[in-house]
Amino acid sequence: MSDFVQQQNSICDFSSADAWVILSPIEQSIKRKIEAVGTPLKEWDIQINYGIKTGFNDAFIISTEKRNEILANCQTEEERQRTAELIRPILRGRDIKRYGYNWANLWLIYIPWHFPYQFDDSIQGASEKAEKAFKEQYPAVYSHMLQYKEPLSKRNKAETGIRYEWYAMQRWGAKYWDDFSKPKIVWAELARTGNAFAIDFSKKMVGNTGYILTVDEDKEDLLYYLLGFLNSRVMLYCLNQITSRFDENGWRWLRQFVEQLRIPRIQEINSIANIARNANSSNQTNFSKRINEEIARLYDLNENEQNYIDEKLSGY
Repeated sequence: MSDFVQQQNSICDFSSADAWVILSPIEQSIKRKIEAVGTPLKEWDIQINYGIKTGFNDAFIISTEKRNEILANCQTEEERQRTAELIRPILRGRDIKRYGYNWANLWLIYIPWHFPYQFDDSIQGASEKAEKAFKEQYPAVYSHMLQYKEPLSKRNKAETGIRYEWYAMQRWGAKYWDDFSKPKIVWAELARTGNAFAIDFSKKMVGNTGYILTVDEDKEDLLYYLLGFLNSRVMLYCLNQITSRFDENGWRWLRQFVEQLRIPRIQEINSIANIARNANSSNQTNFSKRINEEIARLYDLNENEQNYIDEKLSGY
């Protein structure tokens, strides 16, 4: 046994800031190179937020047919326009693919706490004034929600009737609600295909099984640059080092893990952004190969290290 240990051992360097983890020499080399040039996403000027949590999807997430029915029940053109603005297209985690998504023609009835007075800070708890205004201004939507009043009222009784009205969503993104209307990277919390990040420019909402990443305005190139990295083999390898799998075929792309991924800051967004801009979910192979080559070059990964990453991610 002692001879075997002596023959198979490797020396690992530990820093006081890192969790103690046993790495082979090649894994240590990859880790050092990534850390040498990469900055954790949590230190970038970006925002990562959760999707919307309704607390009862049957009431809030509807088909195109139901949306059309609700709009047809509006009594005036003014009500119809208000109602159409309230009902927004939504992506579920399962709809999001690598470099694209398949929208399932589903819509979210977006009703914040205290709606339509959601920005009135003087309102505390469930508001009869808000419900009366909602019923008067959006009668077709109110009628739809009314049929679900009993199950809606039973949502988390510690909250219902204390902080928000029975007809409102459980979490409406009070501090980042407008980020859903910005260009954004979207992804599912759980992914069986490895990386599945896409960009949305069409102001779609995202459900509670997904996340959104936004940047400052007029930084579209940065979004594409980050998209290329997040869909790369290196980032999947890094995630695999820090996260637990929810089963042998799936990864958890939780915010606290994604924020740890190290991506190089560069003065000018390079060809990675340009390649990712032209990528799409139906023809990924060539785009992915080119992006992975560019990323390996930025991290200075040699051929053996690239092959090792591919072997660790065999099948994905």
